[in-house]
Amino acid sequence: MTDIARDPAATLPETTSRSLFQLAALRFRRNKAAMGGCVMLVLIALFSYLGPLFVPHSYDQVFSSYVTVAPSLEPRPDEASLKDAMQGVATRARVNLDAFDVTGQSFTATVSAEDPIDPRTTRYFDRANEFDDTKVVATEKDGRVLKVEGKVSREYFLFGTDPNGRDLLARVMLGGQISIAVGLLASLVSLGIGVLYGATSGYLGGRIDNIMMRFVEILYSLPFVFLVVVLVVFFGRSFILIFLVIGAVEWLDMARIVRGQTLALKRREFVGAAQALGLTDWQIIRRHIITNTIGPVIVFVTVVVPKVILLESFLSFLGLGVQAPLTSWGALISEGANNIQSAPWLLIFPSIFFVATLFSLNFIGDGLRDALDPKDR
Repeated sequence: MTDIARDPAATLPETTSRSLFQLAALRFRRNKAAMGGCVMLVLIALFSYLGPLFVPHSYDQVFSSYVTVAPSLEPRPDEASLKDAMQGVATRARVNLDAFDVTGQSFTATVSAEDPIDPRTTRYFDRANEFDDTKVVATEKDGRVLKVEGKVSREYFLFGTDPNGRDLLARVMLGGQISIAVGLLASLVSLGIGVLYGATSGYLGGRIDNIMMRFVEILYSLPFVFLVVVLVVFFGRSFILIFLVIGAVEWLDMARIVRGQTLALKRREFVGAAQALGLTDWQIIRRHIITNTIGPVIVFVTVVVPKVILLESFLSFLGLGVQAPLTSWGALISEGANNIQSAPWLLIFPSIFFVATLFSLNFIGDGLRDALDPKDR
């Protein structure tokens, strides 16, 4: 006879409970567009911040021989351009170019003149971007003929160069650093001011809330560009001023959103329980109100960051952004727009990274909104 009396609990499979954060993270990972935006944003950040470590050119290095050069995967100069470059060097040195030959990464040249040639003439060769380590190997006809040897210096310009002869690849990387940094820092400034201001206004309510919101509306009425121009006139253009000004304007939207959330939260039971326990208003705001508005705030920050990047680009387009030789994507786009017919790559490359960053942040914001939406739980 079999024993049918068994413990029902012993046959049930073990289950693990998940927190609200784990459930939100699971929903976010299932959103393919949001995950694609995260991957794209990480790749752009790595390109901007780690890319300069692998690029031999600095953002302010000028190549006078390669002004407004088109993008290419081939090294520059090519075999056909080297002789023209050597002829230009000989003309500047006031000598005649009799022979020129390139073998691999080395060159040999024969120059002559009516009078004896100063051996220090080799400095003209080294000043050119195409040649390096030039030295005299033979002297003929009482110094009127010199045979020189040196190395051919080849450069890669994958994104081309700008009208000043600077590598566009290095400048796009620098522009990404500044645009992303301004977007994040200005968003943090708006986050800190807006959350605290909105939570305080919504929780205290009454006349204090009315006064604080009227102050916000007064600031809304001030023209943003006029405010930036006034601050730039008084303090000059600087990187710190840009994100402080943008953050000091963007906190207005954050304050209104947090205030609306606070008005709904302060009537909840846990707030009444905290008041019954004797917590002060500041303790309730800090421990219960602000912590429970994190979800909407995080979603809104992902919207603020691309908006701040757009504002910074707009200021750089007007000439109120960072000062040269520093640059940003907005400044590069402005310069590319002025040269779109003669050098379209100056506009195409920074615009690609700029648009990809904005799309990635928008996809991430949509994914966070869907993951943190209480109606989907």
